[in-house]
Amino acid sequence: MRGMSNDERALVERIDQAAMLAQVERWAAVNSGTRNLAGVGQMAVLLADAFAVLPGEIVMVEPEPVDAVAADGSVAALAHGHHLHLRVRPEAPVRMLFTGHMDTVYPVDHPFQTLTHRDDGTINGPGTADMKGGLAVMLAALTAVEAEGAEGFGYDVVINSDEETGSLSSAGLLATAARGAVAALTYEPALADGTLAGARGGTGNFSIVIRGRSAHAGRNPEEGRNAIVAAAALAVRLAEAGGPGLSVNPARIDGGGPNNVVPDLAILRVNFRPAAADAIARAQAAIDDSVSAVAAAHDVRIEVHGRFNRPPKPIDPGAERLFACVAEAGADLGLSIGWRATGGVCDGNNIAAAGVPVVDTMGVRGGAIHSTDEFMIVDSLAERAALSALTISRIVQRGRP
Repeated sequence: MRGMSNDERALVERIDQAAMLAQVERWAAVNSGTRNLAGVGQMAVLLADAFAVLPGEIVMVEPEPVDAVAADGSVAALAHGHHLHLRVRPEAPVRMLFTGHMDTVYPVDHPFQTLTHRDDGTINGPGTADMKGGLAVMLAALTAVEAEGAEGFGYDVVINSDEETGSLSSAGLLATAARGAVAALTYEPALADGTLAGARGGTGNFSIVIRGRSAHAGRNPEEGRNAIVAAAALAVRLAEAGGPGLSVNPARIDGGGPNNVVPDLAILRVNFRPAAADAIARAQAAIDDSVSAVAAAHDVRIEVHGRFNRPPKPIDPGAERLFACVAEAGADLGLSIGWRATGGVCDGNNIAAAGVPVVDTMGVRGGAIHSTDEFMIVDSLAERAALSALTISRIVQRGRP
């Protein structure tokens, strides 16, 4: 613990890894796949109880309305769980934002439901790394900072229920909570070697409904307007719009029916990954131009649903200062903190778009997330909580990163 004051050493020594591990075991035993609303609700209750050790008021926030396009082309509201929002000393001169998510990618009927302690010091289980371990790290760090005295320090904690599906029902809450914050920390997992995510690209998901005209495939096919063929043509045109700085993935076409009927409905699902803001404009132009051209060429009607829900997250000067603060704290704890760009997205994208510097992989070290091999390195619980606590304490003392 080189370079640390006595107060900072006392701060770090408050962190209890055994208690954190017990929390992770308890939380990971609850299936909280995004669409498992009962499980997400159970997690919300457990988290509200755990975070009640912090001062301030906890509110369960109603999800914002979200529509989804079904395989039959209909548009209906998509239900989400509530989001946890804790506000502490909102009028304090130095404010930060801390975010995490309670949902996982494992639905209620997924076979991966149990925890296994391994001899290599890891625990294998759903959500252990992504991100119930991260939530334990966040809580332990804030609890330690509060215990050492947090006068002049205000913060918001947002734990949403839909991060794994794009934070569509919590985007407004994240943007509101970010206002006025000097920095933000988000508790996605670091890589197993401790490397953090730096710059991130953005993402946008679209469901494009193509409506043609049915006809008998043998008697009068010329009177039909084949929605599947139009959807395929649209998929090819959009894929060709990809290139440096913009990845386009036509992922699925729903629709069609019996072989002897010209299909009158298709839904094309497409994912875009823009590396920078100008690529979003390029992608939107490609959508507009391709839809217009295919609609005219195939005599079909086309409706576009979706949006770019995660803007790209560059490393700007504010982010560089925050990373440097984290790296400095890590060095004083004997940790080498590095970071690299990644193609993945998370709530850090949304926070950066609100103008707040963010490091979004402050959670545990682990890996194989979104798979049945997901694991958390147990000793990283205390290690990463200490990193957060020291980083927070220094930002508060300096008034900025």
